[in-house]
Amino acid sequence: MLSRVASSMYWLNRYIERAENYARFIEVNLNLTLDLPRGTTEQWDPLVATTGDNESFIDRYGKATKENVTQFLSADAANPNSILSCLLAARENARSVREVISSDMWEQVNRFYLMVRDAVSQGLSSRNLHTFLGDVKANSHLFLGITDATMSHGEGWHFARLGRLLERADKTSRILDVKYFMLLPTIAEVGTPFDIIQWSALLKSASALEMYYNRFGRISPDDVTAFLILDPTFPRAIRYCLIKSEDSLHAISGSEHGSYQNQAEKRLGRLRAELDFGDLEDFVTSGLHEFLDQFQAQLNRVGEAISETFFAPRPIHNTITGAEAQ
Repeated sequence: MLSRVASSMYWLNRYIERAENYARFIEVNLNLTLDLPRGTTEQWDPLVATTGDNESFIDRYGKATKENVTQFLSADAANPNSILSCLLAARENARSVREVISSDMWEQVNRFYLMVRDAVSQGLSSRNLHTFLGDVKANSHLFLGITDATMSHGEGWHFARLGRLLERADKTSRILDVKYFMLLPTIAEVGTPFDIIQWSALLKSASALEMYYNRFGRISPDDVTAFLILDPTFPRAIRYCLIKSEDSLHAISGSEHGSYQNQAEKRLGRLRAELDFGDLEDFVTSGLHEFLDQFQAQLNRVGEAISETFFAPRPIHNTITGAEAQ
């Protein structure tokens, strides 16, 4: 497969997954504000912190109000990570690989982008914001289902899954980090209804509330954290994402599990092993925020290795002159 095609498949799915996750973050925070005790200040700063775009937001908007944050994350064309910008980038990547993806996939990406563009152009008011965010999630799920049902599960499909799951693992770690680091309650608030509401909102942001209750039965911060980091079967848990990402990476390279042929496999395998052989106590002992921060840095290095291994241009050796050319 051409590196250009592989890169477009990878980023097409990362951008769509990123748009869905931003919709999740905003929607859950909107719901959380409805459940806050009377007189409690709405917290929108953590939502910007989740994305890692704090500096850009502060430079352009200043105060983190509901209106400013939702505009920045949903409709701001100047923010490369807004929902609108992600869908535009996804559409352009899909356009560049029309010969590889199915017609149904292209039509869904196109419909998805046009829906977001039209909604943004009409303005996102408090009245239609919930509908818009629900439509973003539904269209993302539809694209995933269409991809799995209409595209051959070969190299292109594996690059698509690799991009989607690495993005998902990153965003799950970020929303968990916000709860622990930015929204950490006082000792008096731990275990109170307000604390439980926040943990429930965290689970909702990952569509994990029902699956969590099926497994544990009651809200416990340690159980929620362990579920979202270490569960090997829940599709939005970090460990699950790494397991399936590694499966796709080995399928692309043709190498056996337990071995590696490139830096991408080596870095991803090492990161997955940390979760396979670790437990929550190991992560909390040194500080969960520090663990999650380090995890995000390691995941970024995995992404860099994937780009260097599969997408970066390589010199072509001239067998006649012995010279190298790009």
